[in-house]
Amino acid sequence: MAQVVVWSSREFLAGRREQISDAVHGAVMAAWDYPAEKRFHRFVPLDPEDFVHPPDRGPQYTIVEISAFAGRTESAKRALIAELFVRLETGAGIPPHSLEITLTETPKVNWGIRGANAADLELGYRVEV
Repeated sequence: MAQVVVWSSREFLAGRREQISDAVHGAVMAAWDYPAEKRFHRFVPLDPEDFVHPPDRGPQYTIVEISAFAGRTESAKRALIAELFVRLETGAGIPPHSLEITLTETPKVNWGIRGANAADLELGYRVEV
């Protein structure tokens, strides 16, 4: 399971949500062998007074937060971050200097999905990649 939250300026996100979502999901599928149908993305458009950041990050400054089940290797996490930098630059126009990515992992037992504890569910994909 991976839940994605994308934070950026309202102006920058306008008309770019699909490109950003496609870039993020493509990166997760490529790096983690993630199923295509498991896309869970939320976008948080921020007004200028709600989004304080150094001016050198530019108007494209974007934060991508990914919450996922624990279990992926360090190399899989590094691969995802590398894929995100490439795909978000080429697919959505976010230069690496204007992009910050965080991965947060928690045990499956900390997740409730589809009416059950995730530790008790058959996921249909591997987490240990």
